[in-house]
Amino acid sequence: MTHGFWGTVPGEGDSTFRLWAPQASGVELILNGQPQPMEQAAEGTWTRLAPARPGDTYMFRIDGQDMPDPASRLQSGGVHGPSVVTGRDMFDWKADWQGRPWPEASIYELHVGCFTPDGTFRAAAERMSYLADLGFTAVELMPLGQFPGQRGWGYDGVLPFAPHPAYGTPDDLKALVDAAHHAGLMVILDLVMNHFGPDGAWLHHSSPDFFNADRQTPWGASIDFSRNAVRDYWISCARHWLVDYRMDGLRLDAVHQISGPGADGFMRELAASVHDLSPRRHLVTEDERNIPDLREDMGYDASWNDDFHHAVHVALTGESDSYYANFAVDPIADLALALSRGHIEQGQPRASAERRGAPSGHLPPTAFVNATQTHDQVGNRAHGDRLLTLADPQAVAVMHALLLVSPYIPMVFMGEERGESNPFQFFADFTGDLAEAVRKGRAAEFAGIAALGDAVPDPLSPKTFQRSKLGWREDAPAQSWLGLTRRALAFRNRHVVPLLKSGLLSSDVTRPKPRLIRATWRFNDGGLALSLALGQPDPQPLLDPNLQFGRPDEPFSLTVKALA
Repeated sequence: MTHGFWGTVPGEGDSTFRLWAPQASGVELILNGQPQPMEQAAEGTWTRLAPARPGDTYMFRIDGQDMPDPASRLQSGGVHGPSVVTGRDMFDWKADWQGRPWPEASIYELHVGCFTPDGTFRAAAERMSYLADLGFTAVELMPLGQFPGQRGWGYDGVLPFAPHPAYGTPDDLKALVDAAHHAGLMVILDLVMNHFGPDGAWLHHSSPDFFNADRQTPWGASIDFSRNAVRDYWISCARHWLVDYRMDGLRLDAVHQISGPGADGFMRELAASVHDLSPRRHLVTEDERNIPDLREDMGYDASWNDDFHHAVHVALTGESDSYYANFAVDPIADLALALSRGHIEQGQPRASAERRGAPSGHLPPTAFVNATQTHDQVGNRAHGDRLLTLADPQAVAVMHALLLVSPYIPMVFMGEERGESNPFQFFADFTGDLAEAVRKGRAAEFAGIAALGDAVPDPLSPKTFQRSKLGWREDAPAQSWLGLTRRALAFRNRHVVPLLKSGLLSSDVTRPKPRLIRATWRFNDGGLALSLALGQPDPQPLLDPNLQFGRPDEPFSLTVKALA
């Protein structure tokens, strides 16, 4: 639970300002430009009770250096400027929302800046009924914590409590959540707790003990989760989004980098704190280790299953570079394993010498979030190519249907539901030497492509950001994709979700021919069967299927049937 190391607590005409700075020799509060000394309290916390009203600006002066509040709920400008005092929640919430159980989740991942032409919270709110009408039950927002500049993916955030102002105000974000709830959609926030961005992370100045320089991550010194104040910072941040903004859950970025002394205790404490809330909130992880510990031992709901994505991608594109190499030996067999057990890599020998993962077949299907495209897998390509531009369109459509009707939690990346072909590229808005370093680093990462004369998009160019926005086409192909999505999600919500709620008894996944998969899942309240053809006609499609995508005499098809 939280202990009061961070942030501003509003009162009746006064506010309490708090900062954890255990190595500081002196700290002042600069309120509306006027310095006031702060008092040192227990465990290195500095506090000050001062007359302050919502809208007042403040900074902290630590040993002569002015900086914003690391737990700022709102900035008056950029990440280096003053923070803003916020009051109690006065938003007029409309939706009477009691949440949704996790088995009902079908997730739509979106980047607020690229989802609509305007790229704002308010514009996104207007599209929530569109997603609900298609059959989605949840949206997942890419990180919203404030980062430098106007454009970015959000994973370079440095003020994780403050909504990024380019998207709108805190009330605009609340309006988005309220609109989603009114439409019946859960809202999940992608939250980055494993690192801060390279520009504006003032915690390095005020609180160097927040980090452990002896243990490095891809982003620099690791965060030290053995510290009470560090755990309090992140648990306060999580509860801030879940309580103040009424969000339904969190997707935790790269939890394999939340490691070292205190990390396991932190993950337990976080889960306990979140699960105290009502209605129940959901916790999803991204974890490269493929281990079931968080789901089994700590009550986390699910983890992203990149294995499923990799098998699908290699089966459809034939790519075998980098992390796809392990899945290029026999991607159809890997896909069958994913449909049977969730993870593919479960500690068994694979193409690479390094073994990864642990057995996961005992977990329920709802423990895995599957996707055929994500911001990572699309955006981390040199040109941000979507799968539809890389593979046979019929094959992509069949895999999209498979994702939505199979008994795992499906997630689609924005635009996928309507056959979007616009790329989603890496973009940022740094300046000076950092901008040049990012530009050169991105070009070096794809030097082989540049050598062929195909320039890597400049991540700092506004044009790269603009190219990454959805096109919102309304042509015949878009309508066909929308129809496919609507049919598949209707089947899922009518047949698959009740089965998931009843509990899985067994799964039987076979591969009768090299590019054919048959699968049957038995649940307490019935069953589900499918036949999947991936490059050859299906000689024995399911009889009397509820749904069929593609004809059995075509190379790519899927037939699905709910069983009594």
